Amino acid sequence: MKTFSQLFLLILATWSCAPQADTASQTKAPEFPERAKDMVIYEVNIRQYTPEGTFSAFAAHLPRLKDMGIDILWLMPIQPIGVEKRKGGLGSYYSIQDYRGVNPEFGSDADFKQLVKSAHDLGMLLTIDWVPNHTAWDHPWITSNPDYYAKDESGDIVMAHDWADVAQLDFENYEMRNEMIQAMKYWVEEFNIDGFRQDHAGHEIPIDFWESATEELNQIKDLFWLAEWNSPEMHFAFDATYAWAFHHLSGEVARGEKSADEIETFLKADRHQYGKNAYRMNFTSNHDENSWQGTVFERYGDGYKAMAVLMATIDGIPLLYSGQEAELDRRLKFFEKDTIGWITIPLHDFYKTLFMLRKENQALWSGDFGGRSIRINESNEDNVYAFKRSKEGSSVVVILNLTGEEQGVKIQKGSIQEGAVDVFRERATDIKTGESLILQPWEYQVYSYKSEKL
Repeated sequence: MKTFSQLFLLILATWSCAPQADTASQTKAPEFPERAKDMVIYEVNIRQYTPEGTFSAFAAHLPRLKDMGIDILWLMPIQPIGVEKRKGGLGSYYSIQDYRGVNPEFGSDADFKQLVKSAHDLGMLLTIDWVPNHTAWDHPWITSNPDYYAKDESGDIVMAHDWADVAQLDFENYEMRNEMIQAMKYWVEEFNIDGFRQDHAGHEIPIDFWESATEELNQIKDLFWLAEWNSPEMHFAFDATYAWAFHHLSGEVARGEKSADEIETFLKADRHQYGKNAYRMNFTSNHDENSWQGTVFERYGDGYKAMAVLMATIDGIPLLYSGQEAELDRRLKFFEKDTIGWITIPLHDFYKTLFMLRKENQALWSGDFGGRSIRINESNEDNVYAFKRSKEGSSVVVILNLTGEEQGVKIQKGSIQEGAVDVFRERATDIKTGESLILQPWEYQVYSYKSEKL
């Protein structure tokens, strides 16, 4: 009996001295990135979206966007814009005067809270653009904490990159890092936002800052994190990164400077770098591309819809920019008021078809939740890119003529199963695999099916 008692006390002492789980740090399993596996991101330019340019005016568009298949709203910066060294009449959204303020041009704190609630009521997530790399020259830190900023050899604060209207922050200053994280916390705690798109996330910002920021903020609420950057290490902290190189390649293919074979080459290299779980954001436009590089019509010509199909169905997570569904045909002014206009929305159903297919067919989901694309036409057919994605018995086949000329193509035998539905024509496929198929200029075909045999 004594031996048993001694053994029991030894076990009890060992257990009490062992490291115990910290209940304060135990949180629910992360929702992201899995929660976003079938989602679509929509970039909102509040200033240009409506004549009023306000949160309240934009809110009227939420039901339409929900119907089109949008899940994640990303609002360009909503904070007050700096006046000192301002560019143009209204300034750049990315010249932040106050990290915790709301731009009065867009509305009040209450207006923004109502927009977040309205989005949530429709089952949509709302994320905001965050500008961690630099501030406006009249941000309070310039005078209260000049040590927060990078300086030249003379001790003067330097401008960020080559943008004269903003001052570069110094991420070697850990007090500044903490203040930045606290400012981000404010938006989660006070406004219940669902995540951040981090502007210029890798420029003079070390990855360990992002690891600290995401770990700390995700304790408050599981958030979606998108990095405007194109490097694998960002996925130590972020759910999604920009597929900038793929975007640029798509323009080169559309202009005939590169062939469709280069798409396959890129995808193989991207998988080698990023693996199968990283969410790579694909797009044909965004605020930078539209304002500085041109509209989709300038950059893709008549191929703008074929490229949109590619970006919505290839491995990754798709983005749509404000006005694309209305066939926005001009470069929006960046520093002035320049309303998009919504007289007609001719591409609403086009994008709805693509985005609903993404939700309904698991093959198109992001990361390892979906299927990896496999090319199903020959490499010598270098003007056509056809691929298949399959997952858990669901498959999607996409066939794209990426030129302005008629093209012939042969699809590998067995690639399309009988009964597959042509999603744009809403009919069963009549394609016979292994036989020649003629595609019209910039023609796209998308087929969806499920099979227990796969």
